Amino acid sequence: MFKEGFKWILCIYIAFVFVQSLFFKFTDAYETVYIFSVLGNWSGLDWFAEYGAYGVGITELIAAILLMIPACRLYGAILSAGVMAGAVFFHLFTPLGINMPEFDNTGNIIGDDGGLLFYNASGMLVAAVVVAIMEFFDTDNAIKRILF
Repeated sequence: MFKEGFKWILCIYIAFVFVQSLFFKFTDAYETVYIFSVLGNWSGLDWFAEYGAYGVGITELIAAILLMIPACRLYGAILSAGVMAGAVFFHLFTPLGINMPEFDNTGNIIGDDGGLLFYNASGMLVAAVVVAIMEFFDTDNAIKRILF
């Protein structure tokens, strides 16, 4: 009982963060434009600066939905872990860095977030991996049937 409740808490946390971030990704918020512009320029994929946030947002929405359906939770957790592993990777190994700029209402940089976005992504990665491991061992799933 405790184990199932713990999984639900982690799933709700991940889904909540994904869903609340959709506003930023789908409205071209200054923070989102900055992040995906840096990554687009760094990778040389100009289209990623323009459309990357939409693709990531759609993927996060799908993951959030899958996490709320017990029969699909493993796949939602794996998808969530993949998205968050990408976020952590890009923070650590690209010019994006750990500290993200904070913007005022007119788009001017007024400081940085002290790494809050990175630390939240790291926490979500851990939560998603924990849910994936718990689901893998606690359920009869297609991945387990294929591997074993």
